Amino acid sequence: MDEKANKPRFTRRKNKGSQRVNALTEAQKIAFAPFSFQVVAAMLDFNILQELNKTPMTREQIIKKCGVTKYTAATLLEAALCIGLVEKNEELVFSTTPLSDAFLFDSMTKVNFNFVKDVCYLGASELKNSFEKQEPVGLHKFFFDSKTIYPMLTQMPEQMKKSWYEFDHHYSDDCFDEVLKIIFENNPSDIFDIGGNTGKFERACLSFNQNCCVNMIDLGENIEAAKKNFDSDRIKFHSLDILEKENNLPLMKGNEKQKTAVFMSQFLDCFSEEQIISILNRVAEVSNEFTRVYILEPFIDNQQFDGARYSLSHISLYFTCMANGCSRMYNEADMLELVEKSGLKLLNKYNGIGKYDYTLLECIKK
Repeated sequence: MDEKANKPRFTRRKNKGSQRVNALTEAQKIAFAPFSFQVVAAMLDFNILQELNKTPMTREQIIKKCGVTKYTAATLLEAALCIGLVEKNEELVFSTTPLSDAFLFDSMTKVNFNFVKDVCYLGASELKNSFEKQEPVGLHKFFFDSKTIYPMLTQMPEQMKKSWYEFDHHYSDDCFDEVLKIIFENNPSDIFDIGGNTGKFERACLSFNQNCCVNMIDLGENIEAAKKNFDSDRIKFHSLDILEKENNLPLMKGNEKQKTAVFMSQFLDCFSEEQIISILNRVAEVSNEFTRVYILEPFIDNQQFDGARYSLSHISLYFTCMANGCSRMYNEADMLELVEKSGLKLLNKYNGIGKYDYTLLECIKK
């Protein structure tokens, strides 16, 4: 008898669990990731996940409760089972899972998901073109013919605007109380917030310290929108484009009796490395030895959790295709190198700010 005939046949089942098979499985997840994303969106829009969270149901009960067709329910539930969004028991009753709980109840997941869905999803298809042209082609193709997204924030469609601001505020707002305690240890009389956006940090400052004066610096469109939220003689507004050298920054110089602080929260990640050095140099030019410059960023390499590093590295792609085509989320080492190349130098560093592991760099003029 031929020896080959006695050898067991190689089957997929025998190889199940091997690195190659696992890699192929992961590859299919990436290949179909856009559909998985839209399955979550559809399950939420049809209220299927919300209703299943209240009460596990059969497919027929879901059809009746959520007002969807048999085709819709069958197709979505099959895909949802594969991605672990729902589970099904022997009685064919569907229920939610810890994964679906994240989309229903975890604030970070909801903010990130809505940001990608409403702001980034269409533009992501132009990622390669954005890298090649070094401009946000996704923004241009689907939304605005603007050099960057920032002057257009107040003009975005309502759902897009809502998701953008919720995403922007969700992370850094959690840091303000802790950051203000550090800033006011030096007793500044004036604070200059560069990139103030809607003025949330300004409101926190005015509430935290009853004697300080706050200066909000941002693009004219954002300044005009923010002004409507204030009625205080302790705040001043400065409309300028930080990249336009002819638009001089206000003087930030203090003296021994009157110190000043400059604050940039999630601001420098909106610029390229060359632009960051230029911005820091301009800040240094209008500062003196009594000025403290504070840079607040969620550096990728300072994150405790894999999910946080994953999120930050992918947020860089939003900058590429939607925001400006040239910036990214930075590592701490990268930012410290840029500071060193500018007219500033590091004085202190505070890690673990807020629940999302922000880092606060305290700098002074060289």
